[in-house]
Order: sequence, then C-alpha cells, then structure tokens
Amino acid sequence: MRKRLTTREYADGILAGQRGILSKAITLVESTLPADRDLAEEVLSLTLRHAGKSIRLGLTGVPGVGKSTFIDAFGTWLTQNGEKVAVLAVDPSSQLSRGSILGDKTRMERLSRDENAFIRPSPAGGSLGGVTRTTRETIQLCEAFGFGVILVETVGVGQSEIAVHSMVDFFMLLMLPGAGDELQGIKKGIMEMADAILINKADGPNLEKARLARAQYANAVRLFPARPGGWRPKVAVCSALEETGMQDAWEMVRDFREMHGKDGFASLRSAQNLEWLHETIRWMLEDAFFGNSHMKNGLLEMETKVREGKLPPTVAARKLVSSYFQGKS
Repeated sequence: MRKRLTTREYADGILAGQRGILSKAITLVESTLPADRDLAEEVLSLTLRHAGKSIRLGLTGVPGVGKSTFIDAFGTWLTQNGEKVAVLAVDPSSQLSRGSILGDKTRMERLSRDENAFIRPSPAGGSLGGVTRTTRETIQLCEAFGFGVILVETVGVGQSEIAVHSMVDFFMLLMLPGAGDELQGIKKGIMEMADAILINKADGPNLEKARLARAQYANAVRLFPARPGGWRPKVAVCSALEETGMQDAWEMVRDFREMHGKDGFASLRSAQNLEWLHETIRWMLEDAFFGNSHMKNGLLEMETKVREGKLPPTVAARKLVSSYFQGKS
C-alpha cells in the first residue's frame, strides 16, 4: 500500500515545484472524503502565504468560438515570453459518471507538452458556471507552485458566468465574427462583466467580418459605465488558428493590471475571499443537511407531500430546516 503524504510533504513538494505533488494536492482538494478534506485544509493553510502573486484570467465564450484553441495559442505565446501558465479547464460533466467528457487537455496539444505550463481538466459536476467547488483552492495551489498566469476556462456563456467573474482579476469574452447576430444572441449582463472582448477566427474570409464586429462591439461597450478605476472594456480581433492578436490580448491584461496597481488587486482579492467564505458556508450547510442520515426519512416524506400537492414547497422546506436545527441543539 502506497504511503499517504503528510501535509508538510504536500506543501514542501508544491513549493519545490514538483508537478506530481501539485496534481495530487489538487486531487486531494477535489475529494469529498472527510479525511481528505481535513488534510486539504491543512495543505491550503500551509501554502496560503505563498499564493496571491499571479494574474487570474477568466475566459468564456459561445459554443464553437474556439476557447481551447485560443488558450493553446495564447498560453504558448505567454510561455514563449517568459510566463508560467496554469490552465484550469473545466469540462462539461457526464451525468452518469460525473467525469469530464471533452478532454480539454487533448485539445491543447502544444501547451500540454510545455514545461512552463500546467493544464488541469476538471469535471464541472453540475456546479454553477461550469466551475467546480474547488476552483478557488486549485488557483491557490497553482499560485503557490509559482505560476504567474492562471487561466480559468468555463463551459460556456450564461448568467452563471458570474461564478467565474467573482474569482478572477480579468474577464475575457471570446466571440465569433458576425456581430449583428452575436449581439442579439448574448445576454447584456455577460458583456457588462467582460473586461475585454476578443473576436476570434479573424482569418481568411472572416477577417473583414471580424473587423466590422470589432467596431460594433466597441460602440456597444461605450454605453456601459466605466469600472472602478476608470477601466473601459477593450475590443480586439485575433485568430487562434493563425496565432495572431495574442500580444494585443496580453497588452490589454497588462494595461488593466497597471491601471489598478497592486493595491487595487489586493482590494479585489479581499472581496473575493469574503465571497469565497460565504459560498463555502452555504455549501457546507447544504452538504451537512443532505448528508444527515436522520433527515432522509423526513425529506422523503416531505417530497411526497409536495409532489402530491398536499404541502407548499416553502412550508415543507421550513419544517425540514427547523427539524434539522432542532436535532443539532
């Protein structure tokens, strides 16, 4: 039987740049076993002061926009220019196995072989925004390892992308050429969250369409109020296939970071950590309630009454929650 690593061995391995240990630590924080969760929390506590030095980028876009291809090209460009890049690529999950079904790592061939990059595909498991419950913890571990750019790829566009926006510094929205159709099809809220809009597939016959789309999006984002610090979303074209526009995308990020400065990010991270705290409390309460063996019979009874129309869901929920906390007192 293989020896179980101690918290110190996990922490020391991460800080020493051992990729195998990093992967094991991420698997540890993803585990739902109580013993693993306790160990993971100790590892996170030991590595906390070594984290927080990266730039965290969120990337979303409509299906078929080429997110993984863009990340492969953009991440490779970054590593060629001296950056260490970690990609947290969250796959849609199989409803049967809860495992990843698209295999993002196989769609980022060059980056997956790059010694200055690290790709971690994780199943979404039905989590909001296509982000796992442990994405924030994984970000911290990757930062402690020494990655200076953390890129979080999400499942796709929707209101739930708020989940991603709440854990990154810079939010990139990838779009296709043909702004007229796209502007009709995308929710205004997503565009308001974006710090940059990149028109991908600006190559071949799509090049002129992409340039027109850039002008249309640029006009659209001018209607949005400026962000704290005066930042206004920027729009650019790129081609992941031809690897053009990568420098423009990175310059947007650098301009954003320079405008906010170190103190600006510190304030943002503090707010994000508080949100993380509240979110974790909600998850823990939910897990405790549904994992309580004494509540299972009562839950089945209330579900039957609600299904048969004998009791309003709100009344049933209140009775169950009251019963749960009475049992804890």
